[in-house]
Amino acid sequence: MQKFNYYSPTRIVFGAGTRNDIGSLIKEFGVKKVAVIFGGSSAKKSGLLDLVEENLKSEGIDVLLLGGVVPNPLLSKAKEMTKESVKFGAEFVLAVGGGSVIDTAKFVAIGVANPDTDIEEFFFQRKKVERSLPTGSILTIAAAGSETSDSAVLTDDVTGSCIKKGINTDFNRCRFAIMDPELTYSLPKYQIGAGAADIFMHTSERYFTNILGNHLTDELAEGLFRDIIKFGPKAVKNPTDYEAMSEVMWCGSVSHVGLTGLGSKGDTPRDGDWSCHQLGMALSSLFDSTHGATLSAIWASWANYVKDENISRFAGFARKVYGVAEADDKKAADIGIERTVEYFKSVGMPVSLHELLNREVSEKDCEDLAINCSYNKSRSMGSFKSLDYNDMYNIYMAAR
Repeated sequence: MQKFNYYSPTRIVFGAGTRNDIGSLIKEFGVKKVAVIFGGSSAKKSGLLDLVEENLKSEGIDVLLLGGVVPNPLLSKAKEMTKESVKFGAEFVLAVGGGSVIDTAKFVAIGVANPDTDIEEFFFQRKKVERSLPTGSILTIAAAGSETSDSAVLTDDVTGSCIKKGINTDFNRCRFAIMDPELTYSLPKYQIGAGAADIFMHTSERYFTNILGNHLTDELAEGLFRDIIKFGPKAVKNPTDYEAMSEVMWCGSVSHVGLTGLGSKGDTPRDGDWSCHQLGMALSSLFDSTHGATLSAIWASWANYVKDENISRFAGFARKVYGVAEADDKKAADIGIERTVEYFKSVGMPVSLHELLNREVSEKDCEDLAINCSYNKSRSMGSFKSLDYNDMYNIYMAAR
């Protein structure tokens, strides 16, 4: 094992019926006012919001319900919710939903704790986060892993940059995450599939690193790959399969809690590569595409573009995850990439930009994407292989 520094304070409350524990969990923090962040109408229609409100009020806690978070969550909505939460006097922020809702809640918590500072200052990383309100989550979508991660991602719809980016800080760690797999039963199959792709990719971003020798970390990652590959398609096929949905939900949290990247950080600020996420964020920013689908659409093109940097890593992935018996590293690597494409197809995800956008993708589209992803040619990204604007453009072109 290489050197690492690991911190994961989130309390996990997992299993059927755990949604009913919300009142007693928040009561432990001694707060009297809670801002509850949610997305659309599904949380209302399912009765989950009513249950949350009743449980909190039964503990003598006032509740402010703030809805309207959209997929690819917006900076403007987080700013709006922050103002309302400050006015309300929120002492705790509870997210009821998936990654978009949780990420928004994290920014609201930072904003309320710093009422004299516009959250744009934190979003653009002009100001360091030094305090935040405590947050918790009731997970309804297994995908982003935000319930256990230190990250929060929004899209800038305020300044006109249309950049999707995030901040990482331990202040973003949820104090608890209620994970009741039954809350995911009503999800559309496409959303379940997008979540399964995102979960795979959170592990992939950490696994494909040139810092090797972290054998137990690799075993954890390879086991997670195998589990999501097995249960992701089952969950898409039958969303009320408790075994499958519970495995997918737990995979989502473990994939983004940092365990599958321990020892891979080296001198870089992140534990892994993260190029595919950056490439996907540009797609979400410009075309409002579903996050998990952007990752499946771009992964094979990225993999084929960078694999020669360390072909044995891709070969080992194929052998340990898919049981590929091919002795030649290049052939094994290619089989592993193709098997991953098949996995994405099995959960109903696109594997090209044409499939993602349902139209022909032009060279101009690829130029615009590379400009957005490279912050107007001002940055490179990736640790497995460093990618500049031209590399990004080439990957988008190959993914068409």
